Formats: sequence, structure tokens, C-alpha cells
Amino acid sequence: MTPTRVPLREVATARSGDKGNRLNIALVCRDPGFYAPIAAQVTAERVATLFAARRPSRVVRHELPKLSAFNFVLDDVLEGGVNASLGLDGHGKSLSFLLLTLDLDVDEDAAPASRSAQTPEQS
Repeated sequence: MTPTRVPLREVATARSGDKGNRLNIALVCRDPGFYAPIAAQVTAERVATLFAARRPSRVVRHELPKLSAFNFVLDDVLEGGVNASLGLDGHGKSLSFLLLTLDLDVDEDAAPASRSAQTPEQS
């Protein structure tokens, strides 16, 4: 089977929140069949790399297989938190969209119909 690269947003949804300087992102598979490839590819290390500009001191991934979901907790990424930050949205409400920009390799037969789907060699 040929792998196909798709944006994570095509196979999962996300919601984020904040508490102080800690970001919490829930990542939920649109279909339970995507749980395994997301578990294999969207690691705490990969998320830490994606958020490197915000300098997380720690990234923890919690697996919720019965919900086909994950919870990522990132410490020290919110510029001190909503009360300390000068940013308009330094707190975590919109940061789930950054996570959904990751690309994911899925089985071509399982990939959602998408104009943006491409084989790994094309990217």
C-alpha cells in the first residue's frame, strides 16, 4: 500500500485551552482508523519541535485510545500566561490550529478525498 501525506486537520480536530503558562491541546481523530498513524507520528517530540519558537520546557502526550484522542500538555509556552503576556492571544485558545498544520502519512486507501493529499515523495 502506498502512503499518502495529508494535513493533520483532514483526519483530526483539535481544541486548546490554557491555565497560567500551560497550554493544553486535545486532538481528536475524525475516524478511529486514524488513531494508529497519529499515535505513531504525532509524538511529544514532534509537537515540541513544532512549538520550538515558543520554547516549551516540557511536552507530554496523554493517549486516550477509547476516545480516539490525545491530550498534549505544553509547559511554559504562553509568554507567562494571559495576565502576564503582551500578546493579544498569547494564551492558548488559537494554538490548536498550529498543531493541525502537521502533515501525516496515511495509507492511500484510508486517506480522505482531498485536493491537498500527496505522496511523501511530492513534498
